[in-house]
Amino acid sequence: MSEFNNYTKDELLDLYNKPLEELLEISHKITEENFDNTVEACSIISAKTGACSENCKYCAQSSHNHAEIECHPLLSVETVKKAALSAKENGATRFCIVTSGRVPTDKDFDKILEMIKEVASIEGIHCCASLGLLSEEQIKQIKEAGVERYNHNINTSENYHEKICTTHNFSDRVNTVKTITKHGMEACCGVIIGMGESVEDRIDMALSLRELNPKTVPINFLNPIKGTPLEDYEDKITEEEILKTICLFRIILPKAMLRYAGGRTTRLSKYNQKLGIIAGINSVLVGNYLTTAGSNAEEDKNMLKELDLVMG
Repeated sequence: MSEFNNYTKDELLDLYNKPLEELLEISHKITEENFDNTVEACSIISAKTGACSENCKYCAQSSHNHAEIECHPLLSVETVKKAALSAKENGATRFCIVTSGRVPTDKDFDKILEMIKEVASIEGIHCCASLGLLSEEQIKQIKEAGVERYNHNINTSENYHEKICTTHNFSDRVNTVKTITKHGMEACCGVIIGMGESVEDRIDMALSLRELNPKTVPINFLNPIKGTPLEDYEDKITEEEILKTICLFRIILPKAMLRYAGGRTTRLSKYNQKLGIIAGINSVLVGNYLTTAGSNAEEDKNMLKELDLVMG
């Protein structure tokens, strides 16, 4: 299936327009060629919530928006470690410390380094983090503290980025991911689909990610939140379009782990969640997300078992 790497954007668009069943067959074969039957499980904690200076239109945590969420300052090290241990009990092998804001304050960053060391010390848990637009020196420090994989999403296409956020550029995100990999950490870099972007934009997202070559690609489906500029975007993408997008991402990114992230339990039926896994999803976010409810770990395990897959 390596021939897909040479497809032009127009050819990829033609591929997207094929019947879903045909796309599923292609993407499933690629998944089987590159992965075994293990689906990676990751859990996250919002270690600091709200009061973010960035104006991302989808985000409940932006101070520019008016979503009703419970904000809190940085949690204690003990609280975060307890959450990581609970995640391990639920089957997660990765635990990601997430903070709101463009970049942590110096005081918060010192405390985050302590969190990282504690989580990284837990046997059977790989420590991940998502802390914004860190400097090169900060990236070195979190790696030394124990972060193995860093999440920093491109969110959308370069062309559509200014429709979603104007307080930072698409290049700011890309350069952060490049600095992560430069210092030997794995990159976790994904997208949000259903924000009004075109099919061409979705193809551009996958092509941009192919250049960055992240280990994991979280695919979020917009869960419109009241009080954000995108609160009325419920009908911007159908379940079939979501599945076709997953197929295309697998075709363009044959060796990346594609992760079910935010929105999948509200935007996809149980049946179509299974089809997404058949299409190429081989990593799942278990438990709650940053400001919204997520999946039930036992239900996810049962769903994977029905597909002869195991959570690990």
